[in-house]
Amino acid sequence: MKNILSIMALLLCFHQTQAQDTTYISLEKLLQQVETNYPSIIAYQYNIQSILSKADGAKAWMPPTFSTGAMRFPYNLMMLNEKNDPMNQAGIAFSFEQMIPNPSKLNAKKNYISSLAEIEKSKSEWTKNELRREAKILYYNRYVTERKQRILKESEEILQLLITTSEAKFSSNQSQLQTIYKAKARLAELNNMLLMLDGAIAESNIGLNILMVRDVNTIFQIDTLIAPVNYSFSIADTSNVSNRSDITALNKYIQSMKLEQKVMKVGVRPDFGVRAEHMQMFGMPNQWSVMGMMTLPIVPWASKMYRSETKSIGFQIQSMEQEKQTMQLMATRMSAEKLTMLNYENAQYQSYTKNIIPAYENNLQANLLAFKQNTGDFFVLLDAWEMLLMKKLEAYDKLFNILKLEAEYEYEKEIR
Repeated sequence: MKNILSIMALLLCFHQTQAQDTTYISLEKLLQQVETNYPSIIAYQYNIQSILSKADGAKAWMPPTFSTGAMRFPYNLMMLNEKNDPMNQAGIAFSFEQMIPNPSKLNAKKNYISSLAEIEKSKSEWTKNELRREAKILYYNRYVTERKQRILKESEEILQLLITTSEAKFSSNQSQLQTIYKAKARLAELNNMLLMLDGAIAESNIGLNILMVRDVNTIFQIDTLIAPVNYSFSIADTSNVSNRSDITALNKYIQSMKLEQKVMKVGVRPDFGVRAEHMQMFGMPNQWSVMGMMTLPIVPWASKMYRSETKSIGFQIQSMEQEKQTMQLMATRMSAEKLTMLNYENAQYQSYTKNIIPAYENNLQANLLAFKQNTGDFFVLLDAWEMLLMKKLEAYDKLFNILKLEAEYEYEKEIR
């Protein structure tokens, strides 16, 4: 019986662990779900497949043309009965015509269409980068908000204990009534702040569930410990931004335009064709003919279009090159700004954790000891408690600023 109870207990613990695991989502798992399930990413995949399917048919020929019809029929249909009359040239014609495109034109067209898929791939990667930044900021916001909640609840317990102690001392005239009321007001404000933080967590949950394409009310747990990455604060690290997906997409767009320009250049090359005819004659021997055809796009009224299009695309390429340089400059600037701000925010956060908060904790402990020994004032103790709480919340604000700046820096550098 004991063995059965032990097995049932183990199974219960296993199922509870599984239930907890299904509600926990790490940041890495969340980002993976966003990159996999978000509709805009799936739309890019369909666009790429569409372009590749179109490229598969880029080298296809135009369909052949078959035609038939009456030829040289006289208005006097009685002449059709005269078989040996040389004037009877009536017959039924059957013709077959096939244009044979220039292979260089087909290859250029296929290369141009295929290049469009590469642009979509880079645009898809940049969209993933944007979604990662948004998801990280929401995730960090919830993490910091939950840490604030914990601090507020701990401070609420301390304040409740202080109020109880002060009320007990009031009967012996060792505390003031107005200070007790002030402490109760602070306690009510704490409850209001907790409600505000609950709203912030709910807002972050909605945003994260939307990014994961889930029901907005889905409840899940997140990481309980997130530490800043502490990137090397060197401005020189911001110079290499040319590998970003948006700049890569622009590079590929320029290459695609060059391939389109090549399509225009080879447009002046001739296409070929063949036409075969059979004439089933009524009064004469049957006849046939075979003709070859060749287009002449080099004539002035036709070649002018290809030359102007080629020249126009050349100017567009030069414009895109300047736009690419502008994007690189802006990316370098933004990366440098994020690193500089990270440097200052980290210095302030370290000051909070190593100097400011410990000093206020000592101040609270000293006032608490004096209050217990009936040598301190509850008003001063309440002020010490409030200042410590405020500095702890400010420290978490700095932590969120650091995590947000790191997410934005990773966005600018496209760091996964």
